[in-house]
Amino acid sequence: MRAAMPEQNPLPLQNDDCRGPLPREVVQGLELFNHGEYFEAHEALETAWRAERGPVRDLYRGILQIGVAYYHLLNGNYSGAVKLFQRYKQYLEPFADGCKGIALDELRRDAERAEAELLRLGSERMHQFNRALLRPVRYRYQPDTNTEEQA
Repeated sequence: MRAAMPEQNPLPLQNDDCRGPLPREVVQGLELFNHGEYFEAHEALETAWRAERGPVRDLYRGILQIGVAYYHLLNGNYSGAVKLFQRYKQYLEPFADGCKGIALDELRRDAERAEAELLRLGSERMHQFNRALLRPVRYRYQPDTNTEEQA
């Protein structure tokens, strides 16, 4: 299967893009990510990414790719993990810390530490990776008070 080229979002990032509540799929994806269920987190975050039409979609894509890097790392796919660690950066770069309530600076530092450790170990010793370096995503969830929850 051939990997798709990343789409570039032509819309400029506006401050308003980072305001407002996180979509339910993103919250679900972050919770799965935080429980180490990286494949499932990918599925939920991909749903949110595909549904979002504004620039903030790349925020979801960047987090999704960190989760996929962790998934590859834990499953012994060195080249896949390295590739995803490099790819997420372009998507998260335009977003300031706190966008949509997500501690992005901390997430970036955590991902950079994990990537550095993986590169230090190399493919031959990646099984020695310290899983404590796979940190959760800290975020603040504020439900959308303008919509009612469906039961």
